[in-house]
Amino acid sequence: MRVCHSAYALPDTALSRASSLPQGDIQPRFYLPLIEIPRVPDAILRLALPSPLRRLFDYRAPAGVLRAQLHPGMRLRVPFGRREMIGILVEVTDTSEVPVEKLKPALALLDATPPLPPALFKLCLWTSQYYQHSLGDTLSWALPVLLRQGELAEARQERFWSAAPGASLDDPRIARAPRQREALATLAQHPHGVAHQLLSKLMLSKDSLDLLLAKDLVQVEIRRHAPGARHEHWLAQPELPLNPEQRAAYEAIRAGFDSYHAFLLAGVTGSGKTEVYLQLIRETLEAGKQALVLIPEINLGPQTLARFEQRFNARIALIHSAVNDRERLEAWLAARDGEADIIIGTRSALFTPMKNPGLIIIDEEHDGSYKQQEGLRYHARDLALVRARQENIPIVLGSATPSLESLHNAYTGRYGLLRLNERAGGAKQPRFLRLDVKSRPLDSGISGPMQQAIGQTLAAGQQVLVFLNRRGFAPTLLCHDCGWMSECQRCDARMTVHQRYGELRCHHCGYVERVPRQCPKCNKVDLRPVGAGTERAEERLAILFPDYPVLRVDRDSTSRKDAMNQLFATIQKGQPCILIGTQMLAKGHHFPRVTLVSILDADGGLFSGDFRASERMAQLIVQVAGRAGRAEEPGKVIIQTHLADHPLLVQLTEQGYFAFAEQALSERRAAGLPPFAHLALLRAEAHKPGQAEGFLDEACSEAERLLAEQNLTGIELLGPVPAPMERRAGRYRAQLLVQATARAPLHRLLASWLLVLEQMPSGRAVRWSLDVDPVDLY
Repeated sequence: MRVCHSAYALPDTALSRASSLPQGDIQPRFYLPLIEIPRVPDAILRLALPSPLRRLFDYRAPAGVLRAQLHPGMRLRVPFGRREMIGILVEVTDTSEVPVEKLKPALALLDATPPLPPALFKLCLWTSQYYQHSLGDTLSWALPVLLRQGELAEARQERFWSAAPGASLDDPRIARAPRQREALATLAQHPHGVAHQLLSKLMLSKDSLDLLLAKDLVQVEIRRHAPGARHEHWLAQPELPLNPEQRAAYEAIRAGFDSYHAFLLAGVTGSGKTEVYLQLIRETLEAGKQALVLIPEINLGPQTLARFEQRFNARIALIHSAVNDRERLEAWLAARDGEADIIIGTRSALFTPMKNPGLIIIDEEHDGSYKQQEGLRYHARDLALVRARQENIPIVLGSATPSLESLHNAYTGRYGLLRLNERAGGAKQPRFLRLDVKSRPLDSGISGPMQQAIGQTLAAGQQVLVFLNRRGFAPTLLCHDCGWMSECQRCDARMTVHQRYGELRCHHCGYVERVPRQCPKCNKVDLRPVGAGTERAEERLAILFPDYPVLRVDRDSTSRKDAMNQLFATIQKGQPCILIGTQMLAKGHHFPRVTLVSILDADGGLFSGDFRASERMAQLIVQVAGRAGRAEEPGKVIIQTHLADHPLLVQLTEQGYFAFAEQALSERRAAGLPPFAHLALLRAEAHKPGQAEGFLDEACSEAERLLAEQNLTGIELLGPVPAPMERRAGRYRAQLLVQATARAPLHRLLASWLLVLEQMPSGRAVRWSLDVDPVDLY
């Protein structure tokens, strides 16, 4: 550092004032050393933007923002081309590949503290790297929609009305104003105030409150909305006694509460897994920590929330796509700030921050709904394990039909395996009957013996669950004269008949058209629905059993708000009725009066080309069968099949799910399939035939080159081939499967391969994506 001596120099403003003074009055009287301070380089902000581009973007700091104010995870508003975007700060640096003078300044810093806590920020970095996805997209995915749009990351301010100190119902000013007296009396019962949005629920008139406010008998306070204070006594109702198996599982998990441990709680349907969850959560709350509970389906949310609210005096946040953006943000912030004790949600709730994390529970861990199929293709169960390890907390995976991946991890010691083999409360396991329907006439998919069994069950005052995993009236419409069938104009698929709406619908792309009055090909009018869906079975059951309600539960019948709750409220009354529905009925519901489960078609999963089809079919059959006989009355499951002697069905119904799973694992090991191998699937689609396959051919050649250059072994390229449904939504699709014996070389290939794919000219004519650990090969 160079140091020189010079006369003390006044600032320009002082010099201008001094110029009017006599020159003799400004003689220097002392000297100070003048230190030449090196210029501090401008802080360069490296931001991740919500873009598919897998790179970061450099900006200068906004005017007036100091380096000390900037921390990773903060949001900034920045110019990007002709528009503005919200970016997430990844790091602050002093250098850039772009000359500093050419960098644009960020427009504004949106946060005083990072909305993404360091633990969640770290999880997003891991997620981006593992799933080979844009970091900007990943970070954006972790934020609620309103935060992505620039909303303040603070709980909202709200008006609270309360009685003023000293206010009295005997005040003569309201002696002849009964409505004002009633309003004041109501407020007096709420010493902490009533939120403005709750006034109508308490029958409080805004006009009456304004009159009271003018008389200084009530007061209005604007403060942050919070869900309430923590309770000293967490239990709102007594816990149920645990049986020996439940007690052993509870104690084993409780012993690992001090650090990361993963447990697979494998209990038969009705074995009381939820009671184990509840008692573990109570233990977590008593330790001053928060619990995150993931469920596979939105329709399980109200049921789960009600069960938890009945048990706990706790602040519970519900997070899933059905809640509006404002409610979701408030729940997210409450969890982040430690103002929610229990967080319940579907897969995206995994990215909810917790101030004091203590426990993660993944209910129905086998369910395919935990895998995101678009955009960031993460698996919530797998990421939850990573999050639990990073935050050093226990995690419990629960299921009656564990995924083969989880079972393999338990068998090899990665998870603790805890079994619940008996139903809670002494209920018996349902009895299976395989009903061979070869050569039997089917009436809307229902055989004579099945009709007889349903009638007997209803006559005994019990409920029946009829399972058919096919919504709509019929899978297709057929012309009996020329053989025309209703095919989608945009997909290689047939359109489903929805008779109630008079429509043909494609369940793959959403295309809809009216049911034709005559054949589009031959103009004849003999058009017939072929096959049966839930609508058709519902219609026929109502005719066969007119004295009993028939309740249909599928995506169509539950699309209205609260429709699912209304249906389940009717079921819970316990009156004899018939429930008919899709797999929505198979997940976690408790129907104590159902004693017969009728599975109308069990053959679909026996002939699929997907190696996971048999696993899904076995899980679905066992899960839906588990709805039968969950109380005092024993249950029975009748499976209609054309293949009553099929080895898979025989093993599943006679030896149980674990016998099937062990056999399936043995077959996967022999075939070199997951969980004994690791997959990545490169998908491509284009408007013109051949374009997608052309891109994948070039991609395959590049992958082979990289494998040779990097000397990577144990990796096999399969394809490219057309997708099982080649044309979907007007696009032609193809795929290339990468199969590896180990994860490390696979990810080394993927990282370098993606850099090449992004530069390939042929990639501009197609839409392509990479799916790491795919669960659907479609």
